[in-house]
Amino acid sequence: MFTDKQILRIPGPTPIPPRVQQAMNQPMMGHRSGKFSALFAKTAERLKPYFGTQQDVYIIAGSGTSALEMGVVNTLQPGDEAAILVSGNFGERFAKICERYGVIAHRLEVPWGEAVTPELLDAFLKEKPQVKAVFATYCETSTGVQNPIAELAEVIRKQSDALFIVDAVSCLGAVPCEMDAWGVDIVVTGSQKAFMLPTGLAFLAASERAWAVIEQNKSLAFYLDLKAYRKSLKDQTTPYTPAVSLIFGLAEVLDILEEEGLPAIVKRHELMRDMTRAAMRALNIKLMAEDAYAATTVTSCDPQGAFDAEAMRKALTKHYNISIAGGQQHLKGKIFRIGHMGYCEPLDVLQVIAAIEMSLHQIGAPVELGAGVKAAQEVLIAHV
Repeated sequence: MFTDKQILRIPGPTPIPPRVQQAMNQPMMGHRSGKFSALFAKTAERLKPYFGTQQDVYIIAGSGTSALEMGVVNTLQPGDEAAILVSGNFGERFAKICERYGVIAHRLEVPWGEAVTPELLDAFLKEKPQVKAVFATYCETSTGVQNPIAELAEVIRKQSDALFIVDAVSCLGAVPCEMDAWGVDIVVTGSQKAFMLPTGLAFLAASERAWAVIEQNKSLAFYLDLKAYRKSLKDQTTPYTPAVSLIFGLAEVLDILEEEGLPAIVKRHELMRDMTRAAMRALNIKLMAEDAYAATTVTSCDPQGAFDAEAMRKALTKHYNISIAGGQQHLKGKIFRIGHMGYCEPLDVLQVIAAIEMSLHQIGAPVELGAGVKAAQEVLIAHV
């Protein structure tokens, strides 16, 4: 076995294409040089289609959470009220960031595995007319749920003047996002998911409505002050030291994405989702999310006690060098999650399903070898 060949099928970080690795190995250049500034500005411009916006996209040297925090601290003041749509661990993170800055966080919570529906949000906002921002998670990584952002945005626009701020860390670049057309005010994402890079970059775009609020807001931030990033981008640079090598890699990633085309990227991820879900059903493993709200980038599976999820995950790593994710918070040790995004294609899905079947057999779980693979193959063949 090639022990250095670690296969990541977790919902981030995701595998890095070899040509992206090579791009990041370029010799370092001055981050305030004209050559780098030109590359940086062009790269930021090329991110716009994945957000579905004509607005500038800002690149921050930080993880996705830095952009989540940026979305809070630049739009709200202590004492302001916000609605937080919580359908899992990362919706709760938005609430915790708000509370750290003295914002009153009103949680609209749904059980893990369910989506926030427009009907629920409509009723919630009628009771909270004073909220100045609504925060939502597009893909809730902890549960494999994809919230209906376009429909939620429509409810918000009808009900209130609140800003709509969306965490798209675990799906942007793999799903449709029409920020301008849908009426979303801020979208944030990170580099280590569908953008096929190491952790270390965050991206944020803001609407004109958001900027009207941001310009009037007395931000508590220093490093995360969005006004500083706006000012610097006009000069084709950043207010603080950029992650130069990651920008080299990002430019190469955008080459790859543009070669495939966003419509084809979205279809590929939907196909991998459908293959994975068909396989789990064939193996009699419960899926946490219903079909209408199933994430295209990660599938959460609940054995419901039929076998030990953690034992299966350990066998998968020990015997096949494949990593899938476990559960978070109260689901730790109870579920497993399969990532299928970024540098991943349908044959990779067949590989991980086959390895899961063999791992189940090795831990003594009831499994019909080949059943999941066959179901996934049938989905794939129907699309070829």
